[in-house]
This record gives sequence, C-alpha cells and structure tokens, in this order.
Amino acid sequence: MTTASSNESEKNELDDYNFELPRELIAQEPTARRTDSRMMIIHRSSGRIDHASVKDLPDFLRAGDAMVVNDSRVIPARLVGYREKTRGRWEGLFLREENGVAELICKSRGYIQPGESIVLRDPDGREVQRLVVVAGSERGHVLLRAEPELPWLELLEANGRVPLPPYIRDGQMTSVDKDRYQTVYARTPGSVAAPTAGLHITQELIARIRAAGVALVSVTLHVGLGTFRPIQVNRLADHKMHSEYAQITDPVVKRLQSCRSEGGRIVAVGTTSVRTLETSAQQGNGTLTPWGGQTDIFLKPGHRFAAVDAMLTNFHLPRSSLIVLVSAFANRELILEAYRKAIEQQYRFYSYGDCMLIL
Repeated sequence: MTTASSNESEKNELDDYNFELPRELIAQEPTARRTDSRMMIIHRSSGRIDHASVKDLPDFLRAGDAMVVNDSRVIPARLVGYREKTRGRWEGLFLREENGVAELICKSRGYIQPGESIVLRDPDGREVQRLVVVAGSERGHVLLRAEPELPWLELLEANGRVPLPPYIRDGQMTSVDKDRYQTVYARTPGSVAAPTAGLHITQELIARIRAAGVALVSVTLHVGLGTFRPIQVNRLADHKMHSEYAQITDPVVKRLQSCRSEGGRIVAVGTTSVRTLETSAQQGNGTLTPWGGQTDIFLKPGHRFAAVDAMLTNFHLPRSSLIVLVSAFANRELILEAYRKAIEQQYRFYSYGDCMLIL
C-alpha cells in the first residue's frame, strides 16, 4: 500500500503542479512503430531515474505480476455537417444515447431550433446522413435522432471522425489516427479519447510479457469529454472530477487477488486503469471487489493506493488532474524532477508522446 508523505500531502494547490513545456515537445504524430517510444523508469523507493525504451518493458516486470489494461475502444465521436435551414457549418461531439436519441455538444452559429435538420458529411465530404433536432439548449447541448433511424454506434463508425485532443494538429484527424489513436486490445466501444499509455503496446510485446510469466487482464473505463477540461480552481479540494463509466469483473478481481497473495505486483497501464482499480478498492473498503458504474474519483496527495503497485503512464499536461494523480502515487518532487529531465532530454509529451514506468 502506497502512502504520500506528510509533506507531500500538504501540496494541495494546483500551482504546485505547474511546469514550463516547450511547445515543440508536444508530439503531433505517433512514432513509426508503437514500441519505438522512449520509457523513463522511476524508482519510488530510491528516487533513481533511468532511461529505456518501451521495447524493454518485459525486462522490468517479474513472473507472477499482473498487468492491467483498459480495453475501452475510442469511438469516432466527432460529426461534421451543416444546418439544412441556414447552410451554416455544424460540428458535434457525441456524448451518450438513450432509446435512439443521442446527446451531443455542438458548435454552430445561432441557436438550433427543435425540428431542424442537420446534414452530415463523411470524412471525404459526401452528404451521408440526416439528423433531426429533438431539443436544444443555449449551452450547446442538443438531442438528436437519426433519420432514417439506425443504431448510433453504427452511424458513428460509418461517418464519424476521431475526436483528437486540441493539442494534436488542432484536433484535426488524418488517416494515421484511425489505427494509431486506438490500443491494439481495444474491444468495448465508449471512449471519446484514447487511454494513451496503452498506445505503446503491441501484440508482439503482449506475447513477450506473457512469456515472462506476467498475466494480462482488462478493466474498462470509458474516457469522457471531461478529459479535455482543465482544473478551474487552485485548491484541489474544491475540484469536482467529471464522471466516467468504469467496470471490473469478478474473474479479473480474483486473478488480481491471487497475484497479490502470491507476492506479485499489480501494474496498471494508464491513469484510467488506476482510477478503475482504486474505485474498486474504495467500493470494497480497501479490497478489490467486482464493480461497475460511474466513477468520479480524484486521486490526489494523501490518497492511500490500495490496488496499484506500479504504473505505466504518458507525460501529462501541467496543472492537470493526471499529473496530480501521478504525483500522489510517486511523490510530487520526484515527478517534477522527472519532468525536468524529460524536457532536458527532449522526451515527447502527451497522447502520441513517450511514457514513464513508475516502480
């Protein structure tokens, strides 16, 4: 069980998690191969920082460990078209669907009226589908139904675009993103952004990890729109995390409990896996338990990590909930020192960037 030091637990202001990042270090494209990314190694007990490659990941795992990945699949949730009434450009981001009616957050000029039609264009610019506005709001959220009706997931897969974060090419998708902004083990549709630590992993690497005696198990957390929203308050205690759907099944819980009982480590791939595991432990009063539902857990200094022993994670935005989470796990001063070294040595940052393994 990992506990932040008493000194670190006092670092509960957002300004304590700031750093200057040269814009040219924000990765705009993925590496030629997923495993080409660099991997910084952080040893929590000693404070030592080493440098390796993602290809070396199996060398840092031990027989009996369990690696936990998030199997959520990114859906092409961004839709582009025009308002039939005004011919003005329209853009929407799918949030959720119920009984054939979907909620989207949209951008267009003027207030969209119920009964209006939206004509969608596919990524090649062809008119492909009509949507009808059921209800709208001044906050930019609208309820829409497809005409003719068809399953929304099918509509998105056929006509949607990958909703890239704004710091990658201003959010503009290219042909490479459909494959590379998706983990190789993604199978449960529902995310609007990729669980990016897993983007480094290939089927070949998974085979090597398993050959080393490490179990690989899956949880699910659907990354929501809130992942793009910055923290708006300086006191972390005042921040309310966005809610996202997560699930961990009984067979996975039993496998992880067996791993721990036999002296193995639980190695979480990505902050989404960490949040899912720690929510499960929170639901079980400190013990992993099968669970599914909405989680808004905010992991910050002072949190006692009950379900995670090591973490693979990318380099995150300054002043974000993710760098706060990583700092809570590994000590804020050590993480900020690691980030300083990463900038000095020209590591690539954010979704398509390099990663760190915290042991």
